[in-house]
Amino acid sequence: MAALPLILGPYWACRSMSTLLQHLRTLARANRLANHRLHAACSKLTDAEFKATRTSFFPSLWATLNHILIVDWYYIAALRREPDIRRAFRTETPYGTMQELAPAQAVSDQRLIDWCDAADDAALDAYVDMDRETFVQRDRAQHVLMHLMTHQIHHRGQAHAMLSGTAIKPPQLDEFLMPSEVQYRSADLAALGWTEAELFGANGLAAH
Repeated sequence: MAALPLILGPYWACRSMSTLLQHLRTLARANRLANHRLHAACSKLTDAEFKATRTSFFPSLWATLNHILIVDWYYIAALRREPDIRRAFRTETPYGTMQELAPAQAVSDQRLIDWCDAADDAALDAYVDMDRETFVQRDRAQHVLMHLMTHQIHHRGQAHAMLSGTAIKPPQLDEFLMPSEVQYRSADLAALGWTEAELFGANGLAAH
């Protein structure tokens, strides 16, 4: 199957779109919003604080945020059917500072948004091949996306907990999926240049 084009016209204007596809597009944007807020907080740490040993699955904020990024690279490359998707794992910590990591994560987040915007329901049902070095794993794109988004949330929660052990207040990361809570994310949307309709779709906004 050929790779999906990046943009297939106004993404919320599809004549036939499942609720699942709408949710996945919103979740891709919620991922960007959460990373935007978390990275802004982590950017206030010194380099020593960023790399300090802490209690978590990965032993530092530095290792954890790099891990989120390289796993994103792997699955997004698989969704896009790019060659050599295992190149994402050539190093566990490709970026040494928060100032280097944050823009790289922003690019990756946009690639995920672009894939979801370009997709249709058939693309969600299409199988994705994932090179596991000793075998090729195959799953439908919708399951790959849900796995990826769960992985992102899982490790951001760990980063949030580690950040609470510093002088920097951990940011709220769960204010992105309720249309009626616009007041909690208005500054973030303004910083990213988004509208509420882009986050939820014109038909997904609550009456408020």
